[in-house]
Amino acid sequence: MVRTARTLGFAGLPALRQSLTDRVVGATGPAAQVRRVAADSSAGLLERVFAEAAERLARTAAAVDGAAFDAAVALIAGAGEVVGYGIGPSELVARALALRLTRIGRRARATGAVGFRLADDLVGLGPDAVVVLYLPARRTVDAEVVLDHVRAVGARSVLVTDALGGAFGDRADVVLDAVHGLGDVTGEGLTAAVLTDALCLAVAARDERSVVAADEILTRLRADLSRDTTHRR
Repeated sequence: MVRTARTLGFAGLPALRQSLTDRVVGATGPAAQVRRVAADSSAGLLERVFAEAAERLARTAAAVDGAAFDAAVALIAGAGEVVGYGIGPSELVARALALRLTRIGRRARATGAVGFRLADDLVGLGPDAVVVLYLPARRTVDAEVVLDHVRAVGARSVLVTDALGGAFGDRADVVLDAVHGLGDVTGEGLTAAVLTDALCLAVAARDERSVVAADEILTRLRADLSRDTTHRR
């Protein structure tokens, strides 16, 4: 690979990687998005965004395997703890998963940590845990470490991805497709977020009693927190 990089005129493999990175960012970054829609009117931009969102959601609905979805729901519903993992925009989806599960009485948390900080979030992972990884397209060392550690401690994993099913499919217990494309007008987490809504609703439907109990606690706490502070001790 080093010889190939030099044959192409680069000083070495790092220089080739940087060049490829610059090209991807230049074609898919915010500036490129703005250039693509600069000539649109407000109405045209609104139509473009919603049309693209609808198209991506339809493609995801067709791509998701029903048996894989049911398997993911069963894993999450039976987990002692659910950990959502994602970086960048995907971290927001992971945190939404944790929030929604917590609100229906499930023990859940999320992390977007990288490097050594990620180790702190993984060290307490037990065999009753399920890790839901949101990895749209980029394969990282951190993600590989997460999947390897999940397997090492006897936990289970659900991978939500657009392009890494082949790369990580042998490591994850369940793979769910969430169609997206880098540089799209809509955010990369759109389809993963909608798929997460479906997962949480399906999990909630399996244990109505726990959902009702958690909702009662949540309602009471919200009422207590909204009282006039002058009436508090």
